[in-house]
Amino acid sequence: MAYPDKVLADDEQVVEHLHPHWITLVPATLWFLVICAAAGFGIGYAPSSGTTHTVFIIVIVVIALALLTWLAFAPWLAWRTTHYVFTTHRVLIRRGVLRHVGRDIALQRINDVAFSQSLWDRIVKAGTLTIESAGEHGQEDLHNVPRSNQMQQTLNRLIEQDHDRRAGRYGGIAQPGQYPPGQYPPGQYPPGQYPPGQYPPGQAGYPPQGGPYPTEQYPPRQ
Repeated sequence: MAYPDKVLADDEQVVEHLHPHWITLVPATLWFLVICAAAGFGIGYAPSSGTTHTVFIIVIVVIALALLTWLAFAPWLAWRTTHYVFTTHRVLIRRGVLRHVGRDIALQRINDVAFSQSLWDRIVKAGTLTIESAGEHGQEDLHNVPRSNQMQQTLNRLIEQDHDRRAGRYGGIAQPGQYPPGQYPPGQYPPGQYPPGQYPPGQAGYPPQGGPYPTEQYPPRQ
């Protein structure tokens, strides 16, 4: 399922949209089966008739629903509402059902990406992805990331591509529009787009002979 377009910039594309690994749902699934089996067993041994029968059934159903909500449905909803999204511009993290928590990390602010895997993680192909970034909350741990080793390489590749896009590395010359006016890297000014008063001699945009020249700095009399 694609991430909502309304949160993306015009030139931003989703590269990876992940939920935690499916292995995190195994305990919830087992609890679901155990609670359903126990509820069925209890209903089977309920009193045969009368008010006691009705009350007994209601108590079992209420207890079963409470346990299912806590041990089965809540973990499933937490898994479903946890998003790890890698785009061409940033990493988006969204968590929570009732209390929604989100964080966006621009690729240009990421200093390091690492992953860790236990033996069990290697078997199920999951792991923890650690993102080090500049800012007050510098480290972010993404737990139970599917294919965490591949996601580390993907994120490193996106960081490099974002750096190249921002630096305008096209033949070693900055492209128009890649930098704010007057902030081109030294030696990489596009032809005819030099900051005022910084035209190199003989190049496009250099003031023609006859002016304009600074006050009292006229060329020798011809």
